[in-house]
Amino acid sequence: MEKLNDANICSIKPLVTPEHLKEDFPVSDALKDQIILNRKEIRNILEKKDKRMLAIVGPCSIHDPVAALEYATKLVALREKYKSRLCIIMRVYFEKPRTALGWRGLILDPDLDDSYKLEKGLRQARKLLLEINNLGLPAGSEILDPIVPQYISDLISWAAIGARTTESQTHRELTSGLSMPVGFKNGTDGSMDVAINGIHSAQHPHSFIGIDKKGQTCVLSTAGNKTGHPILRGGKRGPNYYEEIIEDTEELLIKEGLRPVVLIDCSHENSGKKYYRQERVMNSIMDQRSRGRDSIVGFMLESNIHEGKQSIPEDKNQLAYGVSITDACISFESTIQILDSAYQVLGKLKS
Repeated sequence: MEKLNDANICSIKPLVTPEHLKEDFPVSDALKDQIILNRKEIRNILEKKDKRMLAIVGPCSIHDPVAALEYATKLVALREKYKSRLCIIMRVYFEKPRTALGWRGLILDPDLDDSYKLEKGLRQARKLLLEINNLGLPAGSEILDPIVPQYISDLISWAAIGARTTESQTHRELTSGLSMPVGFKNGTDGSMDVAINGIHSAQHPHSFIGIDKKGQTCVLSTAGNKTGHPILRGGKRGPNYYEEIIEDTEELLIKEGLRPVVLIDCSHENSGKKYYRQERVMNSIMDQRSRGRDSIVGFMLESNIHEGKQSIPEDKNQLAYGVSITDACISFESTIQILDSAYQVLGKLKS
């Protein structure tokens, strides 16, 4: 007899609650204060109270926590070295939206084999975020699944809504209740309308279905998140980091009553998905900043220990260490050169 319910559900398994996961990986009072301060610094940069630039830097995605922690250890030294002009945040992405099919990230599939051991993924993600933050390095991440933030959002200082979900009402409502600054990427076609609509929507109160720390299904009511800002990542029509496009974006934001500030993603369509072109995008960003375009308050770089990318082999022991399995990244050596160049340009600007 054909089922009325769950006709296409193969299994249902209970998952650890957010409360229990946080008990296993607790945040100290000192670390809470540090993350609150990190978020305040980011807000101050977005509001131009702080003249530094935001630098969201790190792997396209995290698939190896050991390599990710090594990367973080390297990056925290650069955060300290360049802190007077750059506010460096590590890109720590655990979920990957897919255009069709593909590996969906460490949280959903930590063993890279379609086994979907979500509890293992959540534990690895929270443990790694704790380790990164305890180094003194803020973490930034994309918010994709609407339940996952209950498990890890207390350890995130900056968040992004991706190009594929920036038009999603679910993600706009979710953002309205998040505690950190959130950037909305332009749509995959390159249009800014969906990002601006997302920022507007997230600024207002919403009510929606979610879970609390005990895993209980609830109606969550929010106050609205006033820290939304656009991220330019290019689109099907090409890059959108050129000066005339930035000018048009500024005008559009002012017209819509929004703060005229942008972050620029040096990867994705802005680099034509060629990782080595990220430096070209950064050169344009810093040229524009040097000529007074301070609406560009930050940038994103996809960077790893080693450059390029690799496919996931059947034998996971064959994975190359410190190399991306999603979008290709620049090497850490190139990252140092790019950040140092940005630091030098900012040092020449009039205060």
